[in-house]
Amino acid sequence: MLTEVDSKVLCLGYPIYKSSLDNLPLKSKLLVSTINQYSYCIAEEDAEFKKALLGSDVILPDGVGITLAAKWLNGASIKKIAGADFHEYQLKRLNENHGSCFYLGASSDTLAKIESRLKGEYPNIRFASYAPPFKSQFTEEENLSMIEAVNSFNPDVLFVGMTAPKQEKWSHAHKNLLNAKIICCIGAVFDFYAGTVERPSKVWRDLGLEWLGRLVKEPKRMSKRYLYYGVVYAVHLGRAKFSAREEVKVTVN
Repeated sequence: MLTEVDSKVLCLGYPIYKSSLDNLPLKSKLLVSTINQYSYCIAEEDAEFKKALLGSDVILPDGVGITLAAKWLNGASIKKIAGADFHEYQLKRLNENHGSCFYLGASSDTLAKIESRLKGEYPNIRFASYAPPFKSQFTEEENLSMIEAVNSFNPDVLFVGMTAPKQEKWSHAHKNLLNAKIICCIGAVFDFYAGTVERPSKVWRDLGLEWLGRLVKEPKRMSKRYLYYGVVYAVHLGRAKFSAREEVKVTVN
């Protein structure tokens, strides 16, 4: 049996999930987050975000920046698991088991598009959703309304799409109040699945260049994320590699 230790590799201070989604740990409530080079950099600037990521039960490697870091820093070979891949995996599983899911986030129009597609592709899934107000912070009343909407449906899987880092912070803060077996933060996947934003093709993804595909499609929005923070991330990697070498020297001496 695969242990929790066997299923993770410590990379840049985060326990990154390295096994198959079929081997996800069985818990009464599982909080799943994703990490990529951009979210890593933002978490280094935002202590609350970092705490939320580290408080997740599973952290998926959602980017080649993380898989390459694991290889370079730890010698570990891990496979990228994007939020969209996790979403598809859960939908297939729920459809087979006649399960239920709840989408929390995005606009009413986007949620309607998701519902329409779900009915056609996964007819056995029970579905519900809630569009929270578009704002940087929610009031306590708004938080309670969202929690009540989720709990009244009692889904097997709760998909949270409020963009990072808001979605991770919110899910971490309210995990114990939510009646869902799996809570996962998947951000842009809401738009991908609704068709309001086109995900780069499988060709880009297989080449490990999904980030480049998104940059080409949305240069104005993605340039800082991938270009500026790409450099910032490289600096973090260099420091981590140097620190590891210094630790080895000290141990040897």
